Amino acid sequence: MRAGTQRMQAAVWHGARDVRIAEVGVPTPRPGEVLVEVAYCGICGSDLHEYADGPHAIPVAEPHPGSGATAPLVLGHEFCGTVAALGAAVTGLAIGDRVAVEPNYRCGTCPRCRAGEYNICRHFGFAGLMGNGGMAEYAAIPAYMAHRLPEAVSLEQAALFEPASVALHALRRAGAPPETMAVVGLGPVGLLTVRLAAERKARRIIAVDVSPVRLERAAGLGATDLIDAGREEAAGERIRELTGGEGVDVAFEAVGSEISLGTCLAATRRGGRVVLVGLAPKASLDTFALVNNEQSIVASVGYRDTYPELIRLVAEQGLDLTPVVTSTIGLDALITHGFEALMDGPGNQVKILVDPAAHRREAPLLPSPADRTEILT
Repeated sequence: MRAGTQRMQAAVWHGARDVRIAEVGVPTPRPGEVLVEVAYCGICGSDLHEYADGPHAIPVAEPHPGSGATAPLVLGHEFCGTVAALGAAVTGLAIGDRVAVEPNYRCGTCPRCRAGEYNICRHFGFAGLMGNGGMAEYAAIPAYMAHRLPEAVSLEQAALFEPASVALHALRRAGAPPETMAVVGLGPVGLLTVRLAAERKARRIIAVDVSPVRLERAAGLGATDLIDAGREEAAGERIRELTGGEGVDVAFEAVGSEISLGTCLAATRRGGRVVLVGLAPKASLDTFALVNNEQSIVASVGYRDTYPELIRLVAEQGLDLTPVVTSTIGLDALITHGFEALMDGPGNQVKILVDPAAHRREAPLLPSPADRTEILT
């Protein structure tokens, strides 16, 4: 991990259950890079997997081709902040610009990149997983990752653009905007899928989860119907009942399990579509039923060209993504009140933001609504 002479705090992954809040050097931006003073960094499910039993995506033996990095490295790919320094040959950005970070590495030269599909680049990866990321006071990133923010977009909103981009790309992969849809799994991406579908005026949005807290949040974000999968033995059949026996146009699988995929297929109408967003290692299918119903299954990975639309929706149409945020913590609280709190299962926490500079202030930057906790240590 290259670094300058100034020091900062960072969450450095060394191995499973070995993430250290350490003092390291502030990175120096190389040519084509910018140094971002990080305002917020969200905790993602992939961070939890790396912490719990990684490495999964983190390079440990061979450097990732997009970053040149190997572990130990700084976690965090859902981040935003303010440009603090510019590397050589950077244009279009200035020190002091507030930016949202689109953390995708891309080579720009492989066939998929040349086709504009950089989210499936041959050397695809994320800053914060395959290279140093945003769970630190500063992060050096390729300049192409930085999207300048208008004044109407707060940094707290910008901290949610990465998971919102996953949701937006999944909605695009669904094809024509569906009139009826189901979202199975109400983690941050599932909840943001509900919110963006409501923004797109979907007529019926059926939200499915085992957590009453998350179901309640889905209702506040625009879900028209709620199904508690912990109480309903056959959630797919219940969705069909709610749609007069027809089934929904599109179902989004946002859990990553064979059971939830089965729910989505059972809930989807003939000729409908299931969009895979969750990461299930394996699943078996009733291909006879799939063919006879002429259903289709499409996968959705990452995102591309989503940040400009999200910036526009927030700045011009007042889209509010922040209801998914349930707490803001400092780096010193990352393990106990961040990773461990989220791994305890579906409780009151949904999206936790990390404020890397919290330890330098006596008071938090964010307001504290009734349903949010502030743990700034």
